[in-house]
Amino acid sequence: MRMVRQKTQIKKIENLSARQVTFSKRRRGLFKKAQELSTMCDVDIALIVFSATGKLFHYSPLSINQVLERHKEQSRNVKELQQSSQELQIARRRSAMLSKELGERTRELSHLKGEDLHELDLKSLCKLEATIESRLVAVVKAKGDKMLKEISNLKKKGAQLLEENAYLKQQLADTISNGQKDIHDQCGHHHFLELTIRGLSSLDPPHNYNSSTDTCLKLGLPFTN
Repeated sequence: MRMVRQKTQIKKIENLSARQVTFSKRRRGLFKKAQELSTMCDVDIALIVFSATGKLFHYSPLSINQVLERHKEQSRNVKELQQSSQELQIARRRSAMLSKELGERTRELSHLKGEDLHELDLKSLCKLEATIESRLVAVVKAKGDKMLKEISNLKKKGAQLLEENAYLKQQLADTISNGQKDIHDQCGHHHFLELTIRGLSSLDPPHNYNSSTDTCLKLGLPFTN
């Protein structure tokens, strides 16, 4: 008759000596299995065990620090991958939301243009009509503001042109007045010269005047080169 092996119940061994013996046996068996796994499957493995008394036991076919560093690097990569995956999911959700909003705005724009109105019910048509009326009022107001602004600018330009015109008229009047004054001064000078010549010609010649000497006095404006 074959004996059925009973399954060992996994629980803490209360007896200290039995617990230490079991720890030594199981630790050696665990390290042996780790060595076999590393050799047969060509894998890097590291085992770290602390006993109940705090004693350290470890096994690794390579430097245990190298294995631990690879573990840290892998953990960082997994964390970055998870973070990138979360960011990608957020970006996808946002893209889907924006696409939905774009579709709604596109339909609203087509409705404002008077397109695809057959898909709207009476309530939606009334709402669309109110929207168009309100926007039309805004357009008319904006147009009126623009026209008032243009009129104000034209008035300012007109006032500026009138001011410049008045200034030019004053400049022209001053120029004409100065020209007339110069002409009057020149005429007075010529009249004085004429009177002087007439006065000289009325005087008697002196006693020592030689009639055979041809002396002639000519008065006039100076020659210009």
